[in-house]
Amino acid sequence: MGMTGSAVQRVQYMLIATGYLSDGADGVFGSGTQTAVRRFQADHGLDADGVVGSQTMQALSNASGQQAPAEDSGYQRSLVMEATAYTADDPGNSGYTAGGHRLTRGLVSVDPNVIPLGTRLYIEGYGEAVADDTGGAIVGDRIDLGMDDRNEALNFGRRSVVVHIL
Repeated sequence: MGMTGSAVQRVQYMLIATGYLSDGADGVFGSGTQTAVRRFQADHGLDADGVVGSQTMQALSNASGQQAPAEDSGYQRSLVMEATAYTADDPGNSGYTAGGHRLTRGLVSVDPNVIPLGTRLYIEGYGEAVADDTGGAIVGDRIDLGMDDRNEALNFGRRSVVVHIL
């Protein structure tokens, strides 16, 4: 209780993804988050103490499909960003990134004031990527993820993701 920061926010996004939290991910471990953790723990055969230890974190990671990075993962920093997906064939898109590459999965669009172009990333639920494009709607903590086809982009939709800067 009372912890704040990106690690708490990461747990909150996992709780949202599994349907245990609906209040949003504000990065503050308050009573709502603790109640959600207890419900998750009880439903998954864990000691329902409201503490996110290694067993709870592993169960949350498995249930949400989001990888929980180790503390010594070597990431420079991690950001929670609002993500959308796009393809080379989207209307108004030239099919090429600002870096001059044909848009494919693994190339992403960022605000270069937040993540410099050329930066290697690991995006939970997406995989490894390179910041290679910019866009008018990509301002602040937003990211567009390159996809290989329209169905893949539509299936991804819009969601919050944890972006690790390598």
